Amino acid sequence: MYERRILDEILDKENLNQAFKQVKRNKGAAGVDGMDVDDLAEHLAKNKDEIMRKIRQRKYQPQPVLRVEIPKPNGGVRLLGIPTVTDRVIQQAIAQVLTPLFDRGFSEYSYGFRPKRYAEMAILKALEFMNDGFEWVVDIDLERFFDTVHHDRLMNLVSRKVDDGDVISLIRKFLISGVQINDEHRETIIGTPQGGNLSPLLSNIMLNELDRELENRGLKFVRYADDCIILVKSEMAARRVMRSVTRFIEEKLGLTVNAHKSKITKPNDPDMKFLGFGFFQDFQSDLYKAKPHQTSVESFKYKLKQLTRKNWSVDTLYQVERINQLVRGWVNYFKVGYMKKILGKIDANTRFRLRMCIWEKWKTAKNRRKNLIKLGMDRYNAYKNSQTSKGTTRTAYSWILTTTITNKRLAAFGLVSGLEHYMKVHA
Repeated sequence: MYERRILDEILDKENLNQAFKQVKRNKGAAGVDGMDVDDLAEHLAKNKDEIMRKIRQRKYQPQPVLRVEIPKPNGGVRLLGIPTVTDRVIQQAIAQVLTPLFDRGFSEYSYGFRPKRYAEMAILKALEFMNDGFEWVVDIDLERFFDTVHHDRLMNLVSRKVDDGDVISLIRKFLISGVQINDEHRETIIGTPQGGNLSPLLSNIMLNELDRELENRGLKFVRYADDCIILVKSEMAARRVMRSVTRFIEEKLGLTVNAHKSKITKPNDPDMKFLGFGFFQDFQSDLYKAKPHQTSVESFKYKLKQLTRKNWSVDTLYQVERINQLVRGWVNYFKVGYMKKILGKIDANTRFRLRMCIWEKWKTAKNRRKNLIKLGMDRYNAYKNSQTSKGTTRTAYSWILTTTITNKRLAAFGLVSGLEHYMKVHA
Protein backbone atom coordinates (compact mmCIF):
# COMPACT_ATOMS: atom_id res chain seq x y z
CA MET A 1 0.00 0.00 0.00
CA TYR A 2 1.33 3.48 -0.96
CA GLU A 3 2.21 5.58 2.08
CA ARG A 4 1.66 9.30 1.59
CA ARG A 5 4.80 11.19 2.60
CA ILE A 6 5.16 14.73 3.94
CA LEU A 7 6.58 15.86 0.58
CA ASP A 8 3.38 14.66 -1.12
CA GLU A 9 1.34 16.84 1.26
CA ILE A 10 3.59 19.83 0.52
CA LEU A 11 3.24 19.34 -3.27
CA ASP A 12 -0.49 18.64 -3.05
CA LYS A 13 -2.38 20.82 -5.54
CA GLU A 14 -4.66 22.37 -2.91
CA ASN A 15 -1.74 23.11 -0.57
CA LEU A 16 0.22 24.78 -3.38
CA ASN A 17 -2.83 26.84 -4.36
CA GLN A 18 -3.20 28.07 -0.78
CA ALA A 19 0.52 28.92 -0.67
CA PHE A 20 0.24 30.85 -3.95
CA LYS A 21 -2.76 32.84 -2.64
CA GLN A 22 -0.95 33.66 0.61
CA VAL A 23 2.15 34.93 -1.23
CA LYS A 24 -0.11 37.05 -3.47
CA ARG A 25 -1.87 38.49 -0.39
CA ASN A 26 1.43 39.30 1.28
CA LYS A 27 2.66 41.11 -1.83
CA GLY A 28 6.22 42.18 -1.06
CA ALA A 29 9.20 43.14 -3.19
CA ALA A 30 10.81 41.08 -5.95
CA GLY A 31 13.79 38.84 -5.19
CA VAL A 32 17.08 38.50 -7.09
CA ASP A 33 15.34 37.46 -10.33
CA GLY A 34 13.27 40.67 -10.45
CA MET A 35 9.97 38.80 -10.72
CA ASP A 36 7.12 40.29 -8.68
CA VAL A 37 3.88 38.70 -7.45
CA ASP A 38 1.92 39.98 -10.47
CA ASP A 39 4.01 37.75 -12.76
CA LEU A 40 3.78 34.74 -10.47
CA ALA A 41 0.62 33.09 -11.85
CA GLU A 42 1.89 33.05 -15.42
CA HIS A 43 5.33 31.80 -14.34
CA LEU A 44 3.87 28.93 -12.29
CA ALA A 45 1.44 27.95 -15.07
CA LYS A 46 4.40 27.46 -17.39
CA ASN A 47 6.93 26.00 -14.96
CA LYS A 48 5.03 24.28 -12.11
CA ASP A 49 5.49 20.71 -13.42
CA GLU A 50 9.22 21.24 -13.95
CA ILE A 51 9.63 22.79 -10.48
CA MET A 52 7.79 19.86 -8.85
CA ARG A 53 9.84 17.33 -10.81
CA LYS A 54 13.08 18.96 -9.65
CA ILE A 55 11.87 19.04 -6.03
CA ARG A 56 10.98 15.32 -6.11
CA GLN A 57 14.37 14.46 -7.63
CA ARG A 58 16.21 16.67 -5.11
CA LYS A 59 17.46 18.81 -8.00
CA TYR A 60 15.60 22.00 -7.14
CA GLN A 61 18.00 24.81 -6.25
CA PRO A 62 16.54 27.85 -4.45
CA GLN A 63 17.93 31.16 -5.61
CA PRO A 64 19.98 33.39 -3.29
CA VAL A 65 18.04 35.67 -0.99
CA LEU A 66 18.19 39.39 -1.74
CA ARG A 67 19.60 41.11 1.33
CA VAL A 68 18.21 44.54 2.20
CA GLU A 69 18.75 46.79 5.19
CA ILE A 70 15.71 48.16 7.03
CA PRO A 71 16.51 51.13 9.32
CA LYS A 72 15.49 50.63 12.96
CA PRO A 73 13.65 53.49 14.73
CA ASN A 74 16.37 53.65 17.42
CA GLY A 75 19.27 53.53 14.98
CA GLY A 76 21.07 50.65 13.32
CA VAL A 77 19.57 48.39 10.68
CA ARG A 78 17.64 45.13 10.52
CA LEU A 79 18.88 42.74 7.84
CA LEU A 80 15.95 41.40 5.85
CA GLY A 81 16.11 38.59 3.30
CA ILE A 82 13.80 38.63 0.29
CA PRO A 83 13.50 35.24 -1.45
CA THR A 84 12.21 35.09 -5.02
CA VAL A 85 8.42 34.83 -5.32
CA THR A 86 8.75 31.22 -6.55
CA ASP A 87 10.82 30.28 -3.51
CA ARG A 88 8.31 32.09 -1.28
CA VAL A 89 5.51 29.87 -2.62
CA ILE A 90 7.53 26.70 -1.92
CA GLN A 91 8.52 27.89 1.56
CA GLN A 92 4.91 28.79 2.30
CA ALA A 93 3.75 25.35 1.12
CA ILE A 94 6.29 23.71 3.47
CA ALA A 95 5.26 25.95 6.38
CA GLN A 96 1.55 25.15 5.90
CA VAL A 97 2.18 21.41 6.25
CA LEU A 98 4.82 21.53 9.01
CA THR A 99 3.19 24.17 11.24
CA PRO A 100 0.39 21.88 12.55
CA LEU A 101 2.96 19.12 13.05
CA PHE A 102 5.19 21.25 15.28
CA ASP A 103 2.74 23.75 16.78
CA ARG A 104 1.05 21.27 19.11
CA GLY A 105 4.41 20.73 20.82
CA PHE A 106 5.20 24.41 21.32
CA SER A 107 4.96 26.12 24.69
CA GLU A 108 1.77 27.90 25.70
CA TYR A 109 3.97 30.90 26.56
CA SER A 110 5.18 31.27 22.97
CA TYR A 111 3.03 33.68 20.94
CA GLY A 112 4.93 34.71 17.82
CA PHE A 113 4.00 33.49 14.33
CA ARG A 114 1.59 30.85 15.55
CA PRO A 115 -2.03 30.16 14.51
CA LYS A 116 -4.59 32.14 16.53
CA ARG A 117 -1.91 33.78 18.69
CA TYR A 118 -1.13 37.49 18.73
CA ALA A 119 1.18 40.03 20.33
CA GLU A 120 -1.62 41.36 22.56
CA MET A 121 -1.97 37.88 24.13
CA ALA A 122 1.73 37.99 25.03
CA ILE A 123 1.29 41.43 26.63
CA LEU A 124 -1.73 40.29 28.66
CA LYS A 125 0.17 37.23 29.91
CA ALA A 126 3.15 39.43 30.88
CA LEU A 127 0.78 41.72 32.81
CA GLU A 128 -0.74 38.71 34.56
CA PHE A 129 2.71 37.63 35.79
CA MET A 130 3.67 41.19 36.82
CA ASN A 131 0.47 41.58 38.84
CA ASP A 132 1.03 38.21 40.51
CA GLY A 133 4.17 39.67 42.10
CA PHE A 134 6.79 38.78 39.48
CA GLU A 135 8.07 42.35 39.28
CA TRP A 136 11.64 41.82 38.14
CA VAL A 137 12.17 41.41 34.41
CA VAL A 138 15.07 39.55 32.82
CA ASP A 139 15.16 40.87 29.26
CA ILE A 140 17.52 38.71 27.20
CA ASP A 141 18.46 40.08 23.78
CA LEU A 142 19.55 37.50 21.21
CA GLU A 143 22.17 39.06 18.98
CA ARG A 144 21.05 38.84 15.33
CA PHE A 145 19.19 35.63 16.02
CA PHE A 146 18.15 34.92 12.43
CA ASP A 147 21.75 35.32 11.22
CA THR A 148 23.34 33.07 13.86
CA VAL A 149 21.15 29.94 13.91
CA HIS A 150 23.33 26.85 13.63
CA HIS A 151 22.10 24.77 10.66
CA ASP A 152 23.01 21.32 12.00
CA ARG A 153 21.38 21.96 15.38
CA LEU A 154 18.26 23.29 13.67
CA MET A 155 17.99 20.42 11.17
CA ASN A 156 18.46 17.92 13.97
CA LEU A 157 15.41 19.39 15.73
CA VAL A 158 13.38 19.40 12.49
CA SER A 159 14.26 15.77 11.71
CA ARG A 160 12.90 14.62 15.08
CA LYS A 161 9.38 15.19 13.72
CA VAL A 162 9.88 15.20 9.94
CA ASP A 163 10.55 11.64 8.85
CA ASP A 164 11.03 12.48 5.18
CA GLY A 165 14.55 12.89 3.79
CA ASP A 166 13.33 14.79 0.73
CA VAL A 167 11.76 17.49 2.93
CA ILE A 168 14.84 17.69 5.15
CA SER A 169 17.02 18.07 2.04
CA LEU A 170 14.75 20.81 0.63
CA ILE A 171 14.74 22.82 3.88
CA ARG A 172 18.52 22.61 4.14
CA LYS A 173 18.82 23.90 0.56
CA PHE A 174 16.83 26.98 1.54
CA LEU A 175 19.14 27.50 4.53
CA ILE A 176 22.32 27.35 2.42
CA SER A 177 21.01 29.10 -0.71
CA GLY A 178 23.13 32.15 0.12
CA VAL A 179 22.43 35.86 0.00
CA GLN A 180 23.01 38.52 -2.61
CA ILE A 181 24.30 41.87 -1.39
CA ASN A 182 24.92 44.58 -4.00
CA ASP A 183 25.28 42.01 -6.82
CA GLU A 184 27.74 39.98 -4.75
CA HIS A 185 26.81 36.40 -3.79
CA ARG A 186 27.72 35.20 -0.30
CA GLU A 187 27.34 31.74 1.17
CA THR A 188 25.20 31.21 4.28
CA ILE A 189 26.91 28.64 6.48
CA ILE A 190 24.77 29.69 9.45
CA GLY A 191 21.50 31.56 9.85
CA THR A 192 18.03 31.58 8.37
CA PRO A 193 17.28 34.87 6.56
CA GLN A 194 14.66 36.97 8.33
CA GLY A 195 11.89 37.58 5.80
CA GLY A 196 11.45 34.09 4.35
CA ASN A 197 8.06 32.39 4.73
CA LEU A 198 9.67 29.44 6.49
CA SER A 199 11.90 31.44 8.87
CA PRO A 200 9.26 32.11 11.58
CA LEU A 201 8.49 28.40 11.96
CA LEU A 202 12.19 27.48 12.00
CA SER A 203 12.86 30.13 14.66
CA ASN A 204 10.08 28.72 16.84
CA ILE A 205 11.44 25.19 16.42
CA MET A 206 14.86 26.38 17.57
CA LEU A 207 13.65 28.55 20.44
CA ASN A 208 11.17 25.94 21.68
CA GLU A 209 14.27 24.35 23.25
CA LEU A 210 14.67 27.52 25.32
CA ASP A 211 10.96 27.47 26.23
CA ARG A 212 11.21 23.89 27.49
CA GLU A 213 14.28 24.69 29.56
CA LEU A 214 12.53 27.66 31.18
CA GLU A 215 9.42 25.55 31.86
CA ASN A 216 11.52 22.77 33.41
CA ARG A 217 13.02 25.36 35.75
CA GLY A 218 9.53 26.56 36.72
CA LEU A 219 10.18 30.10 35.46
CA LYS A 220 7.51 32.57 34.34
CA PHE A 221 8.26 33.84 30.85
CA VAL A 222 6.69 35.19 27.68
CA ARG A 223 8.24 34.78 24.25
CA TYR A 224 7.30 36.27 20.89
CA ALA A 225 9.72 35.04 18.20
CA ASP A 226 13.19 36.07 19.44
CA ASP A 227 11.80 38.58 21.98
CA CYS A 228 11.73 36.90 25.38
CA ILE A 229 11.24 38.21 28.90
CA ILE A 230 11.50 36.16 32.10
CA LEU A 231 9.72 37.42 35.20
CA VAL A 232 10.89 36.68 38.75
CA LYS A 233 10.20 38.01 42.27
CA SER A 234 13.56 39.44 43.35
CA GLU A 235 16.63 41.17 41.97
CA MET A 236 18.83 38.36 43.28
CA ALA A 237 16.75 35.76 41.42
CA ALA A 238 16.88 37.93 38.29
CA ARG A 239 20.68 38.05 38.35
CA ARG A 240 20.90 34.30 38.89
CA VAL A 241 18.47 33.63 35.99
CA MET A 242 20.31 36.05 33.69
CA ARG A 243 23.60 34.19 34.26
CA SER A 244 22.26 30.64 33.95
CA VAL A 245 19.91 31.23 31.00
CA THR A 246 22.60 33.11 29.08
CA ARG A 247 24.91 30.11 29.62
CA PHE A 248 22.21 27.72 28.33
CA ILE A 249 21.50 29.82 25.22
CA GLU A 250 25.15 30.16 24.27
CA GLU A 251 26.38 26.67 25.19
CA LYS A 252 23.38 24.47 24.39
CA LEU A 253 21.70 26.41 21.55
CA GLY A 254 24.84 27.92 20.04
CA LEU A 255 23.27 31.39 19.89
CA THR A 256 24.77 34.69 21.06
CA VAL A 257 23.33 36.85 23.82
CA ASN A 258 23.91 40.59 23.37
CA ALA A 259 25.35 41.54 26.76
CA HIS A 260 24.95 45.30 26.10
CA LYS A 261 21.23 45.12 25.30
CA SER A 262 20.23 42.37 27.75
CA LYS A 263 19.16 43.83 31.08
CA ILE A 264 17.46 43.33 34.43
CA THR A 265 14.75 45.89 34.97
CA LYS A 266 11.33 46.64 36.50
CA PRO A 267 8.11 46.92 34.45
CA ASN A 268 7.70 50.68 34.97
CA ASP A 269 11.29 51.51 34.00
CA PRO A 270 11.18 53.89 30.95
CA ASP A 271 13.74 51.64 29.20
CA MET A 272 11.55 48.56 29.60
CA LYS A 273 10.06 47.76 26.19
CA PHE A 274 8.43 44.54 25.01
CA LEU A 275 6.83 44.19 21.57
CA GLY A 276 6.59 47.98 21.31
CA PHE A 277 4.81 48.30 24.68
CA GLY A 278 5.89 49.97 27.89
CA PHE A 279 4.30 49.39 31.33
CA PHE A 280 3.23 51.59 34.22
CA GLN A 281 1.78 51.11 37.68
CA ASP A 282 -1.72 52.47 38.15
CA PHE A 283 -1.60 53.81 41.71
CA GLN A 284 -5.38 53.70 42.12
CA SER A 285 -5.63 49.97 41.50
CA ASP A 286 -1.95 49.24 42.32
CA LEU A 287 -1.82 47.13 39.16
CA TYR A 288 0.61 47.18 36.26
CA LYS A 289 -0.92 48.20 32.94
CA ALA A 290 0.39 48.45 29.39
CA LYS A 291 0.78 51.45 27.12
CA PRO A 292 2.55 52.10 23.81
CA HIS A 293 6.23 52.68 24.59
CA GLN A 294 7.48 56.21 23.99
CA THR A 295 9.65 55.04 21.08
CA SER A 296 6.55 53.46 19.47
CA VAL A 297 4.66 56.72 19.91
CA GLU A 298 7.51 58.73 18.38
CA SER A 299 7.71 56.33 15.44
CA PHE A 300 3.95 56.65 14.90
CA LYS A 301 4.14 60.45 15.01
CA TYR A 302 7.02 60.45 12.54
CA LYS A 303 5.05 58.30 10.07
CA LEU A 304 2.05 60.61 10.38
CA LYS A 305 4.35 63.56 9.78
CA GLN A 306 5.59 61.94 6.56
CA LEU A 307 1.97 61.47 5.41
CA THR A 308 1.13 65.11 6.14
CA ARG A 309 4.06 66.83 4.46
CA LYS A 310 2.80 70.10 3.03
CA ASN A 311 4.83 69.61 -0.16
CA TRP A 312 3.35 66.14 -0.86
CA SER A 313 1.38 66.78 -4.02
CA VAL A 314 -1.20 64.00 -3.86
CA ASP A 315 -4.97 64.11 -3.83
CA THR A 316 -6.32 64.86 -0.32
CA LEU A 317 -8.65 61.87 -0.47
CA TYR A 318 -5.69 59.54 -1.09
CA GLN A 319 -3.74 61.28 1.68
CA VAL A 320 -6.61 60.74 4.15
CA GLU A 321 -6.86 57.07 3.13
CA ARG A 322 -3.17 56.56 3.89
CA ILE A 323 -3.49 58.34 7.23
CA ASN A 324 -6.51 56.21 8.12
CA GLN A 325 -4.69 52.97 7.29
CA LEU A 326 -1.81 53.95 9.56
CA VAL A 327 -4.06 55.11 12.42
CA ARG A 328 -6.33 52.04 12.35
CA GLY A 329 -3.37 49.64 12.16
CA TRP A 330 -1.51 51.32 15.02
CA VAL A 331 -4.54 51.54 17.31
CA ASN A 332 -5.56 47.94 16.55
CA TYR A 333 -2.08 46.72 17.49
CA PHE A 334 -1.84 48.72 20.72
CA LYS A 335 -5.51 48.46 21.73
CA VAL A 336 -4.73 46.53 24.96
CA GLY A 337 -2.69 49.53 26.12
CA TYR A 338 -3.84 52.79 27.72
CA MET A 339 -3.43 55.72 25.34
CA LYS A 340 -6.47 58.06 25.42
CA LYS A 341 -4.47 61.15 26.30
CA ILE A 342 -1.74 60.63 23.70
CA LEU A 343 -4.26 59.80 20.97
CA GLY A 344 -6.16 63.03 21.69
CA LYS A 345 -2.96 65.04 21.17
CA ILE A 346 -1.98 63.10 18.06
CA ASP A 347 -5.47 63.56 16.55
CA ALA A 348 -5.27 67.33 17.11
CA ASN A 349 -1.81 67.52 15.52
CA THR A 350 -2.89 65.41 12.52
CA ARG A 351 -5.87 67.68 11.88
CA PHE A 352 -3.61 70.75 12.10
CA ARG A 353 -1.12 69.28 9.66
CA LEU A 354 -3.88 68.25 7.24
CA ARG A 355 -5.27 71.81 7.27
CA MET A 356 -1.75 72.98 6.47
CA CYS A 357 -1.58 70.57 3.52
CA ILE A 358 -4.98 71.67 2.19
CA TRP A 359 -4.03 75.35 2.42
CA GLU A 360 -0.85 74.63 0.44
CA LYS A 361 -2.82 72.72 -2.20
CA TRP A 362 -5.16 75.68 -2.72
CA LYS A 363 -2.00 77.61 -3.75
CA THR A 364 -3.34 80.87 -5.24
CA ALA A 365 -5.24 83.66 -3.48
CA LYS A 366 -8.09 83.25 -5.98
CA ASN A 367 -8.44 79.53 -5.28
CA ARG A 368 -8.18 80.07 -1.53
CA ARG A 369 -10.90 82.78 -1.64
CA LYS A 370 -13.22 80.51 -3.65
CA ASN A 371 -12.74 77.58 -1.23
CA LEU A 372 -13.15 79.67 1.90
CA ILE A 373 -16.47 81.01 0.56
CA LYS A 374 -17.53 77.46 -0.30
CA LEU A 375 -16.82 76.51 3.31
CA GLY A 376 -19.06 79.26 4.68
CA MET A 377 -16.83 82.33 5.11
CA ASP A 378 -18.33 85.65 4.00
CA ARG A 379 -16.88 87.26 0.83
CA TYR A 380 -15.16 90.15 2.60
CA ASN A 381 -13.25 87.93 5.07
CA ALA A 382 -12.58 85.32 2.38
CA TYR A 383 -10.97 88.00 0.18
CA LYS A 384 -8.96 89.46 3.08
CA ASN A 385 -7.76 86.10 4.45
CA SER A 386 -6.94 84.59 1.05
CA GLN A 387 -4.21 87.26 0.83
CA THR A 388 -2.96 86.84 4.40
CA SER A 389 0.74 87.39 5.05
CA LYS A 390 0.70 84.63 7.68
CA GLY A 391 2.74 81.56 6.83
CA THR A 392 1.11 78.17 6.23
CA THR A 393 1.72 76.98 9.81
CA ARG A 394 0.18 80.08 11.45
CA THR A 395 -2.76 79.98 9.06
CA ALA A 396 -3.46 76.33 9.85
CA TYR A 397 -3.52 77.16 13.59
CA SER A 398 -5.66 80.27 13.14
CA TRP A 399 -9.46 80.71 13.05
CA ILE A 400 -9.17 81.11 9.24
CA LEU A 401 -8.99 77.34 8.85
CA THR A 402 -10.22 76.04 12.22
CA THR A 403 -13.64 77.64 11.59
CA THR A 404 -13.84 76.50 7.96
CA ILE A 405 -12.00 73.17 7.77
CA THR A 406 -13.55 72.15 11.07
CA ASN A 407 -13.02 68.87 12.93
CA LYS A 408 -16.56 67.90 11.92
CA ARG A 409 -15.85 68.58 8.24
CA LEU A 410 -12.63 66.56 8.35
CA ALA A 411 -14.51 63.66 9.94
CA ALA A 412 -17.25 63.93 7.28
CA PHE A 413 -14.50 63.89 4.64
CA GLY A 414 -13.42 60.53 6.09
CA LEU A 415 -10.52 61.32 8.44
CA VAL A 416 -10.40 58.71 11.21
CA SER A 417 -9.86 59.86 14.78
CA GLY A 418 -7.42 57.56 16.57
CA LEU A 419 -9.13 58.25 19.89
CA GLU A 420 -12.62 57.49 18.54
CA HIS A 421 -11.35 54.30 16.88
CA TYR A 422 -9.72 53.27 20.18
CA MET A 423 -12.98 53.88 22.06
CA LYS A 424 -14.89 51.93 19.41
CA VAL A 425 -12.69 48.82 19.70
CA HIS A 426 -13.16 48.97 23.49
CA ALA A 427 -16.93 49.44 23.31
